[in-house]
Amino acid sequence: QVQLAESGGGLVQAGGSLRLSCAASGRTGRIYDMGWFRQAPGKEREFVAVFARNGDTYLADSVKGRFTISRDAPKNTVYLQMNNLKPEDAAVYYCAARTSTDYSSLNSRGSYDYWGQGTQVTVSS
Repeated sequence: QVQLAESGGGLVQAGGSLRLSCAASGRTGRIYDMGWFRQAPGKEREFVAVFARNGDTYLADSVKGRFTISRDAPKNTVYLQMNNLKPEDAAVYYCAARTSTDYSSLNSRGSYDYWGQGTQVTVSS
């Protein structure tokens, strides 16, 4: 099994920044890709960013130019640097990891095997 623990959420004013961290533990050797999803009240959980095992990164169009994803492989940790936050970025952010090697489904929540508990991000206008 793999456990994911997020940290770094909180309250920030619009235009501000936050950095989320997600540390994986357990059978981390099974993990190929690690990423972030978010879910706002009344909405479906949506893809935000992923750091693939080969070093490729992908970001949702809504966060490109503002968010950056990085990964510290020896620490089994992935980070999401969020700059210029907007009220519409407010959501619970979930870390996710998967063992699939199907690159066509990197942004599909159904392809992820492990999930963190989520961390709340609130953006005030």
